[in-house]
Amino acid sequence: MARKKTITKNQILNAAYDLVVEEGFAHFTARNIAKRMNCSTQPIYLEFESMKALKLAVLDKIENYLREEGLNHTYTGEPLIDLSLSYINLAVEERQLFRAVFVEDYFGTEEMRRFGFELGLERLDKLPAGAEFDPEQKTNIVTGIWIAAAGIAALASAGFIGITRDQMTEILRTVQDYFFKNHDLNSAEMTAEVQQQMTETITEDLPKSV
Repeated sequence: MARKKTITKNQILNAAYDLVVEEGFAHFTARNIAKRMNCSTQPIYLEFESMKALKLAVLDKIENYLREEGLNHTYTGEPLIDLSLSYINLAVEERQLFRAVFVEDYFGTEEMRRFGFELGLERLDKLPAGAEFDPEQKTNIVTGIWIAAAGIAALASAGFIGITRDQMTEILRTVQDYFFKNHDLNSAEMTAEVQQQMTETITEDLPKSV
């Protein structure tokens, strides 16, 4: 009679996923995963042909989590704004996961660019205005609002600014509205206009220092 497995492939995947979420990919080793499971590294290599294969499985699990939960919060009912706010929330509330995915580049820039754009384009297409734009314009819109969200995420997660969700929303809407009207990433006028509007929002709304 075949001996029953005591450690399954799914258990290994869950342990590896939890390790990345809590500690980041800097600690992604067979030994650290085995330590979490209180076992040797042998079951890992029996279920996964290599650590690269396990890493790819973790990536799939993370992408599913981000798509279904992490980047899928509803704050305003506006698809692109909610995606951006979810991105910022992930940076603040789930820092290790955010760093592993969007900062430390363990998955490769191209992979995360693809994933991010897929989500952004999906949300843009949910808007009535989405049908009005050609592929290049859609790319510029998603890129523009992603840059704004990334800037807020970096400042908020580092504690450099104290900012409310309403203030974030106002800034993101400013950027979104600009790109809906102009959809041009290369314009110096765009940079100056958006920068001015964002600065005005921050200086008017953020608490004044005493």
